[in-house]
Formats: sequence, structure tokens, C-alpha cells
Amino acid sequence: MALEALKQAEQRTVGVKQTEKAVVRQAAQTVYIATDADERVTGKLLALCQEHSVPTVTTENMLEIGRTCGISVKAAAAAILKV
Repeated sequence: MALEALKQAEQRTVGVKQTEKAVVRQAAQTVYIATDADERVTGKLLALCQEHSVPTVTTENMLEIGRTCGISVKAAAAAILKV
């Protein structure tokens, strides 16, 4: 399962805005983005990941990311942070 590493991560971000901030400050190791999230929401994040050479992993849906991060709502993106 692609999300296993995210589940096991010591530090992570949840949500597009927090994940964007982590990418900009070069704290993100890997970014997870839901394929069912609106492109207007995730487009900037994808561009930032490419600009900062951060690997991205796409997942099936937002609910999957939310559950993996231990929250009861959907999340369009999350990231594993560098320790």
C-alpha cells in the first residue's frame, strides 16, 4: 500500500496549505496527493513539488489520505516531513 510510509511517519503534514508550506521551506520528503481532489486546489502544490524536486505519490481518494493520517475528514494532500 502506497500510504503505509505516510502512516508510519514520525512527522507529517495534513492538508494542502500545510503541505505547501513544508515544500517551500524544504521540509517535505514525500508528498501525497489525492486524485479525486479538485485540480484548482492541488495544482499549486504539484507545481511547488516539481520546482523543489519533491517526489509525489498519487492516491485514489481524499478519504484514504485523511484516514491514514488519523483524521475523520477528507484531506487532499499530506506529506512526510524530513526528520
